[in-house]
Amino acid sequence: MAKKNKDKEKNLKEDKNIDTQAVEEQVAEKQEDNEQNVVSELEKELGKEKDKFLRLFAEFENYKKRTSKERVELFKTASQDVMVSLLPILDDFDRALKELSKSEDKEMFTGVEIISNKFRDTLKSKGLSEMEVAEAATFDAEEHEAITQIPAPDKSLKGKVIDVIEKGYRLGDKIIRHPKVVVGQ
Repeated sequence: MAKKNKDKEKNLKEDKNIDTQAVEEQVAEKQEDNEQNVVSELEKELGKEKDKFLRLFAEFENYKKRTSKERVELFKTASQDVMVSLLPILDDFDRALKELSKSEDKEMFTGVEIISNKFRDTLKSKGLSEMEVAEAATFDAEEHEAITQIPAPDKSLKGKVIDVIEKGYRLGDKIIRHPKVVVGQ
């Protein structure tokens, strides 16, 4: 009986070893599964954070470009109010030169012409340019401001510019005053 008891104890120890090994293997598998789950969760979080970072970086780059573009536009048009307020002076110079050309005092005409040219050159260097409107040019509502319509003296002048009442000006690419024109009807 002692031998039987020893065999039973031996079998029990072996069963315990087998059970312990099985349990240890199961625990090890669970730990591996947990570690894999943790790793996959961390990889997902890392991917989300990378995506968040890239979006934030792209948004910042767009912000820099937008503010840079706005700054350039501001520099281009910062003097717009001043230029608009100087346009009547240009018109006055044109009227003065037209009247002085009729007089016999050529020296006065030359003096005013020199001042007018210097003034125009200064404004031109700051980006102001006169809009050229040829007579008999097609009327464009985007470019011209129609003051009035008169019956066209000729059928070919219908919808065309017949006369320019006031010159138009651009500051850079922006129209700051549309030319005022008479259109044939």
